[in-house]
This record gives sequence, structure tokens and C-alpha cells, in this order.
Amino acid sequence: MSGLLALLDDVAGIAKIAAASVDDVAGQAAKAGAKAAGAVIDDAAVTPKYVQGFAAARELPIVGKIALGSIRNKLVILLPLALLLSSFAPWAITPLLMLGGSYLCFEGAEKVFHALWPGEAHEDVDAKGDPTELEQSKVAGAVKTDFILSAEIMTIALAALPQGQPIWMEALVLAIVGIGITVAVYGGVALIVKADDIGLWLAREGRAGATRAFGRGLVRVMPGFMKALMIVGTAAMLWVGGSIVLHGAAETFWAVPYEAIHHLAETLAHRMPADFQGAVSWGVTALCDGIFGVVYGALMIPVAKWIVGPVIGLFRKDPVAG
Repeated sequence: MSGLLALLDDVAGIAKIAAASVDDVAGQAAKAGAKAAGAVIDDAAVTPKYVQGFAAARELPIVGKIALGSIRNKLVILLPLALLLSSFAPWAITPLLMLGGSYLCFEGAEKVFHALWPGEAHEDVDAKGDPTELEQSKVAGAVKTDFILSAEIMTIALAALPQGQPIWMEALVLAIVGIGITVAVYGGVALIVKADDIGLWLAREGRAGATRAFGRGLVRVMPGFMKALMIVGTAAMLWVGGSIVLHGAAETFWAVPYEAIHHLAETLAHRMPADFQGAVSWGVTALCDGIFGVVYGALMIPVAKWIVGPVIGLFRKDPVAG
């Protein structure tokens, strides 16, 4: 009898440890996911453009294909790489974060540049070709873009995890973050791309006048909402990218800009009532990080055009060339 009680006591102890581990994993996943918010917002803002020009019936299947590609990017490729980094080269996490932050700044600054000078923007791919080939091309392009953003998300999540914990816990947290973010982003994208269709259906089929009016309003609002989403996504890219680069520089070789921004934020915050000091400090820091992101990203545009682009081109085969 005493042996059975001891066994039950051991089982209860294991159950408590398992429950604590589950809570720990959930907490770490929530914290790591929150750290990646800027890249998530941009992912949601960028993706809807890949379904523009297709029949309404193909919009959700296309979003589904991109979501599956995103899951594959995160779990099959990036998760093992993140675990290898954590185990064998933790020193490389900060430089990789800075590289990803530089990309976010570059992309954000390029969007600002194209918004200010539309004539310089890239032309869209001709939609008059074979629909199946065009869809495959769009999905492939979206998955490639997602890979870069997913790499940034997973690296940010990895950097947010406590050091020295078991590798299985790191893997589980990163998998939860990857799956959770993908479901949230592409579920939101699916709602966004179908919102105008939902509005049209409500405007035509709604039984009550208020329902039909809501449908018409939804159709009118969506173009402006899409523009606002792109603006928010771009701002988030610049803010997060600038913050990552500044924080990484402070940890590695140059802390002056990072310390100056935080000193300015704290100085201005202390001049405000106590209830507003936290919000003011965060707002000033985010604004300065975003301004830095614009300037730094603008400097990266010629580097990408004249150096990085040609170097990548050397390793890319041209399928059209004979």
C-alpha cells in the first residue's frame, strides 16, 4: 500500500512539473510572439496584394497556399536553424537580428520612396497570362517574401527566450509562436480579402435596411482600410527595424544612439503627469526608432541596388536565357 501511495505521489509530482512547464511554454510563447508584432503587422499588410486581380473564388485558396508555405518556412526550415543557432552559435543571434532589422528598414524606406515618387515604383506583373501560371508565380513570390519576414519573426522570438533552458522547450515555444502567428496573420488576411465580398452579399441579400447599409458601408470602407493597413505596416517595419538595429548596435559596438534616444524619452516623460509617463516614453522611443529606420533604410536602398542585387544576380539562373 505504501508503494502505491509513493507511486501516486511521484505521478502527482510529475503532473505538477508538466503543468508548470506548459504554463512556462505558454508564457514564453506569448512574450516572444509579442516581441515580433512589428513584422507580423507588416506580414498582414503585405499579403493581400498577392490576391489582387484574381477571381473571388480563388482568393481564399491562394491565401491557404501562402499560409501552408509560411508554416513550411517556419517549422521545416527556420525552426531547426534557430535551434542550431541557440545550441552552437548564440553569438550570431544579435548580428542576424540586425541583418533582419536592416531588411525591414530597407523595405519600409523603399515603400516610402515609392509612395513619394510613384513613377519609380515597380510595375505589376501582367495579369493577362495563363491564370494557373500567374497564380503559381504569385504564391511563390509571396512565400519567398514570407520566408524573410518569418526568419525575422523566429529570430526575434528566439532572442526573447531565456538562456539555458532545454532544447525541447525552445523548440516547443518556437513552434507555438510560428503556428500561432501564421494562423493569426493569414486568418486576418482571409477576412480582409473577403470583406468586400461579404459587404456586397450583405448589401444585396440583407433582410433589414440596417444590414444592407452596413454591407454598403463595408464595401466603401475597405479601400481606405487597405491603404491604412499598408501605412501601419510600413510604420511598424521602420519602427521595429530601427529598434532592432539600434539595440543590436548598443550590444555589440556602438551604444550612443540607443542611449541618446532613451535619455530623450525619459527626459520628456518626466515632464508629464505620472499617468502618462510610460506612454510618452514609449511613444518618443518608437518615433525616434522609426525616424532612424527611415534614414538608415534610405541609405540601404543604393547599397541594395548597386551591390547586394548584382551579387545575388550572379548566383541566380535566368530561365529565359538560352
